[in-house]
Amino acid sequence: MSDLLLVIDLQVDFLPGGALPVPEGDAVIGPVGGLIRKFPHVVLTQDWHPPGHASFASTHPGKAPFETVDLPYGSQVLWPDHCVQGSPGAVFAPGLAVECAELVIRKGFRAGIDSYSAFLEADRTTRTGLAGYLRERGFTRLYLCGLATDYCVAWSALDARAAGFEVAVVEDAVRGIDRDGSVNEAWARMRAAGVARVTSREIG
Repeated sequence: MSDLLLVIDLQVDFLPGGALPVPEGDAVIGPVGGLIRKFPHVVLTQDWHPPGHASFASTHPGKAPFETVDLPYGSQVLWPDHCVQGSPGAVFAPGLAVECAELVIRKGFRAGIDSYSAFLEADRTTRTGLAGYLRERGFTRLYLCGLATDYCVAWSALDARAAGFEVAVVEDAVRGIDRDGSVNEAWARMRAAGVARVTSREIG
């Protein structure tokens, strides 16, 4: 009862055909659905940006997606407009058992700060409150799945470890954007931090 499944950003805009598609992102829907059926405790995260968010390339004249800009908290990768609050692309993947979630953490809703991690926004000081919620509920081990391996999954896993939780990432239930080897780099960072790498078959 101290284990929890944390499903990261499994939303339409990150699936094929979405505004910011993760390659083979739809391949995780089946494995994630199976995991949700195994876990009595599930939390979902949802990217939830206002129009004109600081992380959108369209907000910065002359800039294109995947370029970078300097924001008050540091360097920021610019993205296509995605997961805009209330838009069809911000909804969860079709068929995802959203009703099983005990909590939905919305992130990236502050117009001037991007947010990859389920625990800390990109300024690395603004907390989502998830760590406190998990501690109060008595959860000690987290299993992470969803999108994308090299961004929101990895950042969430690393912050969960830093907050003192045991963490495992379910490798067949994640996919990455993988720009310039970023997926392998993310797995290496997670391994160095003590994040376990498991498959859904290993989870009873």
